[in-house]
Amino acid sequence: MTYNFDEIIDRRNTNSIKYDFAKQRGKPEDAIPLWVADMDFKTLPEVTEALVKVSEHGIFGYSEVREDYFTTLYNWYLEHFEWRIKPEWLVKTPGIVFAIAMAIKAFTDKSDGVIIQQPVYYPFSETVLSNKRVLVNNPLVYENGSYKMDFEDFENKIIKNHVKLFILCNPHNPVGRVWTRDELVAVGDICIKHDVLVISDEIHADFIYDGYKHLIFAELKPEYADMTITCTAPSKTFNLAGLQVSNIFIQNRNMKFRFEEEIVKSGYSQLNTMGLVACHAAYRYGGEWLLQLKSYLSDNLSFIRSFLSEKLPQIKLVVPQGTYLVWLDFTALNLTDNDLENLISNEAKLWLDNGLMFGDEGRGFQRINIACPREILGKALTQLENAINKA
Repeated sequence: MTYNFDEIIDRRNTNSIKYDFAKQRGKPEDAIPLWVADMDFKTLPEVTEALVKVSEHGIFGYSEVREDYFTTLYNWYLEHFEWRIKPEWLVKTPGIVFAIAMAIKAFTDKSDGVIIQQPVYYPFSETVLSNKRVLVNNPLVYENGSYKMDFEDFENKIIKNHVKLFILCNPHNPVGRVWTRDELVAVGDICIKHDVLVISDEIHADFIYDGYKHLIFAELKPEYADMTITCTAPSKTFNLAGLQVSNIFIQNRNMKFRFEEEIVKSGYSQLNTMGLVACHAAYRYGGEWLLQLKSYLSDNLSFIRSFLSEKLPQIKLVVPQGTYLVWLDFTALNLTDNDLENLISNEAKLWLDNGLMFGDEGRGFQRINIACPREILGKALTQLENAINKA
């Protein structure tokens, strides 16, 4: 079937944090919300049908998955990434940030460093700091409109700060990089050299634009498989974030045991019934839906690129290689942090993610979520154009 991603769905008054909590979060209530990373598209019908079937049964007891759940995951990762997962690697968690927190507790002590690459998904730093570990930043280098890793700084920071854990973001949120084999091997070999474990957050792996390829970090070398926690989830791919289910793969048996032990300490047990049902249905039936969605997102990306080039050339698009999150460079406007925030929120009436959330390296940038109907995206960009021209 053909899916209609142009359909505008009213999400207000549904307890959506994206739409219903602007005032509580200090934003104008009439601002167009293009911030948090959930999509404004309905998930595929097979997911809804599976959830309705469970609802109609009317009993929501403790649930677990059967063998066909893993088979569905296996088929997905084999088809899309040529990755042959094994059932003994799988640990299901309510989310990737939860999994990162469990890994930090399991594999580091309070004196240990955890290294990240800012500007990066802000829960990375929050989770490190809230668990009272030493946050170490290996900033990405912004050059000629794109980002790259600083390998020398990466290794020096590991040595100097007693780093035991590296949180890799691939594809990278918010800068949109899909790291190459050479880049991944460079950081991977440094981690092996210094006994640093890797949490590889690959939640956006299904959203790669033409000309690029996502590589599973743990697959690049056997040594990487032995030191990596690979984090995946259907939440971004199929718009299921509120159902709280992630699939974590750990090939090292001792690491998996320690990770699961930490989950037991947290008091967490069986996952949300609906999350498991939705995940299974999404990976089983969602291939064609995702294919059409990616085509639509690619067109949205072309739309925003053309709009900025023609009407707002002072705003630079950091062209993403993956994800449906777009990183915009506003530095040419020469605005203070407060003035930029006022322009976006109060003048343009947009709710975006301020770049500072992702670290100091994000100053002067904004992240915009383009997973919305094109009519909404066009309206948002027009409001931005009018606000800048009026300033």
